[in-house]
Amino acid sequence: MPAKNIFDLDVLLIQLGQVGKRLTEIGASEGAAGNLSVCVRGDLDVTARFPDMQVVELPLSAPELAGATIIVTGSGRRLREIVDSPTANLACVVVNEDGMTGRMFRSRDCEFKRVTSEFNSHLAIHHDRLKSSSARYNAVLHAQPVHLTYLSHIPAYQDERYFNTHLFRWQPETILSIPEGIGMIPFIVNGSDEQMSATVRSMQDHRVVMWARHGVVARSDDSLFQALDLVEYAETAAHYEYLNLSAGEKADGLSPEQIRQICEAWNVRQGIF
Repeated sequence: MPAKNIFDLDVLLIQLGQVGKRLTEIGASEGAAGNLSVCVRGDLDVTARFPDMQVVELPLSAPELAGATIIVTGSGRRLREIVDSPTANLACVVVNEDGMTGRMFRSRDCEFKRVTSEFNSHLAIHHDRLKSSSARYNAVLHAQPVHLTYLSHIPAYQDERYFNTHLFRWQPETILSIPEGIGMIPFIVNGSDEQMSATVRSMQDHRVVMWARHGVVARSDDSLFQALDLVEYAETAAHYEYLNLSAGEKADGLSPEQIRQICEAWNVRQGIF
């Protein structure tokens, strides 16, 4: 079920700020790296906090999201600053009936002209998750955690199965929290239509997807906090894998049989081991 108070704008802004701050704390959002968005389908009045409106063309057709509001980070903004100045760093895009345009609401203290350059991937993920269901909420984040991103530069780890079996062997929490595994797509220029399409396809089966040589994307239909949790679990697993590589691979982690025993004990279905 979605998080409580999803139609409370102030609550959503606080959550976006807290997640942006935490991503910075774990070294996943240096400078203006990373972007966040939440999509709410229903009544959400944003005009008091974001009074300035202009009509914008959407990067893809999304008629099934007509009336939905997407709160998204601005281009070039630092995620760590959202917590102190949410209206300066965020915009609200309400999808019009035609699905091709939207009304972008910004505040008087807005410090950007455009939303994130990867808005096309955010919008496409929201659209794919909400278009054929009764769900009313979806959250998406992109960040660049150091260890996950580093491993995705190593050719062997660009193989999805190799990546998952090596990362998921270090802690029971990883398989219990992400039993479907982490998707892996090859390097594609950020912000491109090709990246957008590949991400949506992978996210139909995964809640966390690696953009090889770039970073990670996570989604949740519960809360932005849950998407953050998934990134933290994945990054911790990648940190263990990095430590093992640095130590000359002296440890072998949990065995496949041990991981299957854990999943059986907790009644978790997984397809990695």
